Amino acid sequence: MPAHSAQSSIQCDAGSVSSTSSDFAQAPLPERQGPRMKTSGSVPHVQLGFKPNAKINKALIEQAFALPGLENRPTIVSLPGAQGMWLKENVPVVQPKAIVRGREFAHIHTDGSLHIPLSFARALELEEKGWGERHPWADRRDGWEGLVMLYSASTEDELKILVQLITESYNHITGRNVLPPVC
Repeated sequence: MPAHSAQSSIQCDAGSVSSTSSDFAQAPLPERQGPRMKTSGSVPHVQLGFKPNAKINKALIEQAFALPGLENRPTIVSLPGAQGMWLKENVPVVQPKAIVRGREFAHIHTDGSLHIPLSFARALELEEKGWGERHPWADRRDGWEGLVMLYSASTEDELKILVQLITESYNHITGRNVLPPVC
């Protein structure tokens, strides 16, 4: 069933279940072009000096919240204004230790950067390829090893990679096997 954004009439295919959707999670990430984003390197863990692209950020929100069984709520773990990606009660959680608090498995900051949990191997790969960095507290608690910040997307190609990684995070947490939403 398509998801509707409260702010637009764009409809998204909400990521159908597929036996081949794990294939994209196994594909190596491309190298991100351009310099690494500057971040605080501490908590609160935020990007510094980045001017977001409103069109790209709007598309990020629409596609991220098109995943099945998600609610867009104010975050309970980040700064005010961040949008929490909450799993509805009927969605399974197979990696509960990776969730920082409640059923908010990820959140999107106002600049389009976001925090998500991934497998430890994927977290290391995305850091190596320049898509983000591990959270400063990633080694503080069992289950947080793959907690990362994804840098904001500046282009539609970067947006596709972010949506792919958000979907991988969703699948990692829920044990589901869905494809990235397409809007």
